[in-house]
This record gives sequence, structure tokens and C-alpha cells, in this order.
Amino acid sequence: MRPQQYFIYILTNYTNKVFYVVVTNNLKLRVYLHKQNRGSVFTSKYNVNKLIYYELFRDIDLAILREKSIKNLKRAKKIDLINNFNPKWVDLYNGL
Repeated sequence: MRPQQYFIYILTNYTNKVFYVVVTNNLKLRVYLHKQNRGSVFTSKYNVNKLIYYELFRDIDLAILREKSIKNLKRAKKIDLINNFNPKWVDLYNGL
């Protein structure tokens, strides 16, 4: 049996103005759904489908805590987090 994996991830739109932070157990499928405008009402409305950041967890409780902590960060701190992980803000989806 494969160990369970959980991901927190950040999506943005083409202008990098909107952030969407959430947790999932299937990152590739969830981002694919966002790209098809079937991920969520919010991401469809604001065309948020560019994967710019993610973290892997083995424990769902830790993933949820991390998601909440990132959501509570000020915008500048989120930008710092993204810049350290993905300085060019490229869409990471194809590399999954």
C-alpha cells in the first residue's frame, strides 16, 4: 500500500495578482481540474490556474495547519515564500 500524500499548493492567475491556497491529496488532478475551470467557483471566476508553489506532507493534520498558516500570511510574506521556491513564478504543473 502506498503511503498517503497531502499537498498544500498556491495557484495564481496570469497577472499573478490573485492567490488561492488549499490542501489536496492529488495535486496533479486538482491542478488539472483548475485548468479546466472545474476546480472551484473562485478559481474559475478569476481564472486562477497557474501552480506556483506546493509542499508535500504525510500527515493531513500538519497539511491543514500549514494551509491555515499560509492563508494567514500577509501578501508580502506569501510573495517571499513563492520567490524562494519558484523565483521565476513559472507554472509548475507540467513538472509534476
